Amino acid sequence: MAERPFSVLILCTGNSARSILGEAILGLKGAGRIVSYSAGSKPKGVPHPGALRLLARKGIDTASFRSKSWNEFTGPAAPPIDLAITVCGNAAGEACPVFMGAPLKAHWGLPDPADVAGDDAAVDAAFEQTWAWLELRVAAFLALPFETMDRAALVRELARIGQMEGAA
Repeated sequence: MAERPFSVLILCTGNSARSILGEAILGLKGAGRIVSYSAGSKPKGVPHPGALRLLARKGIDTASFRSKSWNEFTGPAAPPIDLAITVCGNAAGEACPVFMGAPLKAHWGLPDPADVAGDDAAVDAAFEQTWAWLELRVAAFLALPFETMDRAALVRELARIGQMEGAA
């Protein structure tokens, strides 16, 4: 048994939408096995209102979610990170941050729901879709014995998960 939960850092540029949702899902579904964090290379400063509305609809307390810099996870006082997952959409031409400190890296690119224009209903629908795609990925990850897998096998599985429905 591991002496601490497996730690996952979800990264995106702005840390206001996809990475916040990823942190929430991993924290909720992986409780006890995983400790989750999110950060951005150029944080927007606040979570997107659509992300906060979705978390509230799911019954998740939004008070602890904030848009923060990945610099919080690089210093000597930072928590250890076992896996860094980028969720930005390369297909959309976004620049994905590259986190230097994590022993394992994966890319689970998704379209940015924060880019959806329209009323709250249209934005909320985009956030719901992003949540569904992230839930699929998290479920596939949690189905793995990742704590005991060898590195090469885990990297292969993480790449496979990144190609699931909705990949961008």
